Amino acid sequence: MIRRFQKNHQVILTSRNYREVTQLSKLRKLNLKFVGKHGGVEKFDKLEASTNRINQISKIIQNQSPDVVVSFCSPEASRVAYGLGIKHIAFSDSPHAEAVMRLSVPLIQKLLIPWIIPKNEFTKFGIDKKNILQYKAIDASIIAKRILGKKIKIPSKNTKRKTILIRVEEDQAAYSSKNTKKTIMIIKNIIKEFSNENILVLGRYGSQIRFLKRTFGEKIKIPNKVIDGKMLLSSVDVFVGSGGTMTAESALLGIPTISYNAVPNFIESYLVKNKLVKRETNPKQLVRSIRKFINSSNIEHKKRAKKALNSMEDPYPKLVRAIRANRK
Repeated sequence: MIRRFQKNHQVILTSRNYREVTQLSKLRKLNLKFVGKHGGVEKFDKLEASTNRINQISKIIQNQSPDVVVSFCSPEASRVAYGLGIKHIAFSDSPHAEAVMRLSVPLIQKLLIPWIIPKNEFTKFGIDKKNILQYKAIDASIIAKRILGKKIKIPSKNTKRKTILIRVEEDQAAYSSKNTKKTIMIIKNIIKEFSNENILVLGRYGSQIRFLKRTFGEKIKIPNKVIDGKMLLSSVDVFVGSGGTMTAESALLGIPTISYNAVPNFIESYLVKNKLVKRETNPKQLVRSIRKFINSSNIEHKKRAKKALNSMEDPYPKLVRAIRANRK
């Protein structure tokens, strides 16, 4: 969306200084203004980081005077846009992120959401139903289509060894369950049953990565740097995720995908219902599902994924219409 807007408009890009966004923006060659940082786990630190960021962003926006703000329901963007009288259009697929929704949704002019999420999941936070626009896609489908649209050079690998990728859950968001013990038990069971396979664990934060290395040592591979998604997923045989965006991305790419459902949400439920994702919360059952995927061709799974992905639309035209309808 950014690339398309930049063809005819001046676009100001801001982000928190956040490990994955910072490194991915370099891989994507996006010129972001990093303003403030992620607040971490503690409530006071979150509040302090947010107020500091509002202060810094307000000065940037006051000087640049944009016509419209587009965000993924950023509380800071909402407060600054409202305070400076600028229209704010936002996306969200996460009504479960209640703290963020309460701080952003009431100040938004138009909210764009996936069609599988009922509008009343957002109206309860203070936005009128008529100001919610639905699009027939889940956000991960845009990523999946971008990956499939590019030629991918698959890294050479020992075909006798399968690659199992595990994505650990968000543990610093206000909505997260902080159930680290369950995740550790899942990884331990996978290591026990698949010690002869390649086990790759993807952390989100530096603190997570250090903890995983202390806990598992050389038994698993843990990348220190953010890896380009298309290169990472191209060599994966089974993906185990917490039920977030990467779980959906993997599923729509036709990769056998298991969710341990760390944070129940509408997107994960849709994928499970349509047999694009296998939900397993019991570590032993999860291991059995991995074994079954590894020993199967998964042809039907891939067909379902392709059909689902092809049925999803591009939300960009709806965003453009929303912007045109909400000009100053």
